Amino acid sequence: MFNKNIKLVIAILIIAYAVYQFIEGNIGNGIALILLSLVFIFLYFRNEFILLAFLKMRKQDLEGTQRWLSKIKNPQAALIKKQQGYYNYLHGIIYSQKNLTQAEKYFKKALKFGLTMDYDVAMAKLSLAGIAMQKRRKREATTLLQEAKKLDKNNMLTEQIKMMQQQMKKI
Repeated sequence: MFNKNIKLVIAILIIAYAVYQFIEGNIGNGIALILLSLVFIFLYFRNEFILLAFLKMRKQDLEGTQRWLSKIKNPQAALIKKQQGYYNYLHGIIYSQKNLTQAEKYFKKALKFGLTMDYDVAMAKLSLAGIAMQKRRKREATTLLQEAKKLDKNNMLTEQIKMMQQQMKKI
């Protein structure tokens, strides 16, 4: 919706007006304004369009996810570094259904920008391993699979990793 810096400026202006309200003796207004500024600070660290895209992704609605991501016109200006990682991660998941070369590019960008959760990093590496395996790059796929296995601490991806290792033996 807004550039990331505009969100911070709005939050600072609201906090400044809240301080003015405190000085004037309007404690209730000041508290309400502080709470309002917290919304803009939250949206600085968690972009609203990425949150909505994740909700669509949870429902397996790839078109809806793509629609919400397309509303972010300039990711470098609108998103902080970690959000850019998740922006590319979601694009990688979308393109893994359509175009593997494009998906590989997005997953590598996502890993470069960084992802917060180990599970997401493991999932991106597992997807990259699958793409490398389909492109007959066995050594790269093996390395990525081992890295994904190390990152999967909750054993949520063990079935996919085992299945991919079985397919790797056929190559």
